[in-house]
Parts: sequence; C-alpha cells; structure tokens
Amino acid sequence: MTNSISTDICIIGAGPVGLFAVFEAGLLKLRCHVVDALPQVGGQLSEIYPKKPIYDIPGFPEVLAGDLVTNLMRQIEPFHPTFTLGERVEGYRKLEDGSFVVTTIDGTEIHCKAIAIAGGLGSFEPRKPAIESLANFEGGKGVYYMVRDPETFRDQRLVIAGGGDSALDWTIFLADVAKEVTLVHRGTTFRGAADSAEKVQHLHEAGKVKLVLSSNVTHVHGNGRLNAVTITANSGDAEQVEADSFIPLFGLTPKLGPIGEWGLEIENDAVKVNTLDYSTSEPGIFAIGDINTYPGKLKLILCGFHEAALMCQGAFKHIFPDKKYTLKYTTVNGVPTL
Repeated sequence: MTNSISTDICIIGAGPVGLFAVFEAGLLKLRCHVVDALPQVGGQLSEIYPKKPIYDIPGFPEVLAGDLVTNLMRQIEPFHPTFTLGERVEGYRKLEDGSFVVTTIDGTEIHCKAIAIAGGLGSFEPRKPAIESLANFEGGKGVYYMVRDPETFRDQRLVIAGGGDSALDWTIFLADVAKEVTLVHRGTTFRGAADSAEKVQHLHEAGKVKLVLSSNVTHVHGNGRLNAVTITANSGDAEQVEADSFIPLFGLTPKLGPIGEWGLEIENDAVKVNTLDYSTSEPGIFAIGDINTYPGKLKLILCGFHEAALMCQGAFKHIFPDKKYTLKYTTVNGVPTL
C-alpha cells in the first residue's frame, strides 16, 4: 500500500539547512514534510561527526554538531513537521494545477505545492574498503557500513575499522554492548576528537577494547555469513581474527543521485539557482545549502540558513501569488504555531 502525504513544502534533506527551512516556513504558516535517505535527522552532522565542535554558528562560540541538530529540532517543534526517514527520493511529477508529487524509492508519495532541495552534497554512499568478497557479506550477513541499531551487535565479536569520529564514537558505545570489540586503524594517530581517542585508549588499557594500529582489514571469511577477518599490519604480518560483524567506517561519499536526472540546470554537480529566492530552472522547485551553486557560493551552514530564509519567501509567493505577505519580526510577534 502506497504511503501518501500532503503538505505545502516537501523538503528533501534533513540536514541543518533543511531543518532550519522548516522554521522559516513555519513563520509563514507553511507546513513541511522532510524526506531523507538517512535513518535519522541531521545529515552529515549526525551521520559523520556528531561530536565534532562547530565554531561559526552565530551566537554559539562553540557547539557540538549533534547538539546543533538537537537545538534545531527543538526550534521547529511548534510547527509540527512530519518526516520520512531512511527513504531516498527518486523522482517527482508535476500536476496540472502546478503542484507536485514527490516519490521515494519505497513508494512513499508526498503531494506538495513546492519542493525545496536541501540535500547537502547529495545522497551519501558509504566508502567501502577494497576487500575481495566484501559484498558477499552485506545485507545482514556480517558487514555493515552504518550502525542503525546498536542492539544488532549485542554480545557479538566486532571488528571496527576507521580512524575518524564515527569509528571512535561507535567503539566507545559498543564496548558496553558487544562481547568483544577490536578497532583497526591504518595509522598511529586518529582523525577524530582527541577526547574520544583518549577514551578508546583507556578502554584498551582496561581490556574492554582491543586496539590494532598501523594495520588494515584485508580479507573477510565465512560461508554465507561472516565468521572471521584477516588483519594485516603495515609490516606485512597478518592475523585471522574471529568476528561476527565487521563495520568499516570510512565516511560517506556524496553523490548528486537521482536529482541529477530531474532536468534541472546543473553546473559542476550542483543545482544552479537564482539568488533572488534560490529557485531552480523549474518553477516551484528550490535548492538551498551545499547542493546548489551560484556566483560567490560559500558552502557554510550559516550561508545555508540565509538561503533557507529567502527560499521560503519565494516558496510563499509561488504558492500564494496573489497574497501579500508582510515581514514580521519574531522579537515582536513571537513564534506562531501551526
């Protein structure tokens, strides 16, 4: 059965810019439905570096990426946005009345009056290590590129590979979930937060985590399901280690994805927009954040916030061409609710 949703603006992308667009739309009494291929809101901030500090958000000398997402979600609560998470947008069709129907890979249909593409750098695919037969153990057979439900790994023997925030954070968290956790990193120092690296080192010294540096996972083994991996040191020495699951966390690769086939004007793998209102070459479709391009473009979250504000004004005029809107300041009028 097709899941059908009706809203004013369909926002594609639940990253910080997409979430702030919900707030700006709410000030205009416009309802929003947000779609994202990732299973949680926050985009890169949640998926790649939730514990990474950000220093260029106005009013915050320093804020953790995950905390910024939490605050954005609190900010949009009065407007009651709805979400479809874990489903990638595949396409859209324009109806005779000028409205749109956006469809996802799982068959969800969102009927909307305007579309705002806030997909960051596009859809994300995991960076996979070049290991023979790795694909044979995907799909719940022992190889995972994201941790969606930590309980999946309850009492398992885990091997995690990577040196960034995701690898460190999940090593720390899963140390209390899994039976054994081995973290393999090709270097001797980590790219992730120093505090997280220190916590992993303490877990290693306490015997709760095995830390293998200057090494890579080079082979995976099993008959239908993973049961072991080979860890090879930079020196050439190799060791086969029993493992129920292998989690390579090497980040995500951005791709424009199906949006690149929508017929919008594209330049250098980004959607061209008019900076008057961040409209695209298709009336009623807008693009904000890292996914768009224009002269002088800066790929900063704060610039995306600015684009979201102007985009919502443009969306309002598109949806209500005969209705005049007078800008009102929240300091005077407060935050309305839908």
